[in-house]
Amino acid sequence: MKLLFATQNSNKVKEVMRMIGSQHELITLADLHYEDELEESSLQLEENALEKANHIFDQFNMNCFSEDTGLEIEALEGAPGALSARYAGEDKDPIKNMDKVLFELKDNNNRNARFRTVIALVIDGKEFLYEGIIKGKITNDKRGANGFGYDPIFQPDGFEITFAEMNGEEKNAISHRALAFAKMKEFLESEFAE
Repeated sequence: MKLLFATQNSNKVKEVMRMIGSQHELITLADLHYEDELEESSLQLEENALEKANHIFDQFNMNCFSEDTGLEIEALEGAPGALSARYAGEDKDPIKNMDKVLFELKDNNNRNARFRTVIALVIDGKEFLYEGIIKGKITNDKRGANGFGYDPIFQPDGFEITFAEMNGEEKNAISHRALAFAKMKEFLESEFAE
């Protein structure tokens, strides 16, 4: 099946390309020379993912999916959540975002956090949602050079290293995005197997 991934985040495209396998053909907004910024007008991941997927479906009349991911930190009452990309400002600077989180948690012993991804799939105008969650802790400092976003300060439960200290295969085996994507892939393979 041909699917359009409604994102402008090249890091997310690379991750999903590794997960999708050969059964589906992934098309990106860059392939279609679409450069308008996708709106995210909600504080809910589900609503943002649906908003982006429906917008792109309406624009191109192609089966597509989008996702929204948030880092939800217990001591910050679930923040930054849906505002994760622009937590420290509209320039979406990951270093500033991480620094803000570390500053806000500097005197806090509760480092519990989770990454949550919601994928919205639109097939022939019908909407489907898939969620992936991974729990972990916020580290005291940045560690590792791989990954993107908050990966250098997120250590998943059961591991001694951050996402940014893992290689792509290690992260994709356990990540929130991989878990949500696996649910979507399973649905596609059961409903639309050729």
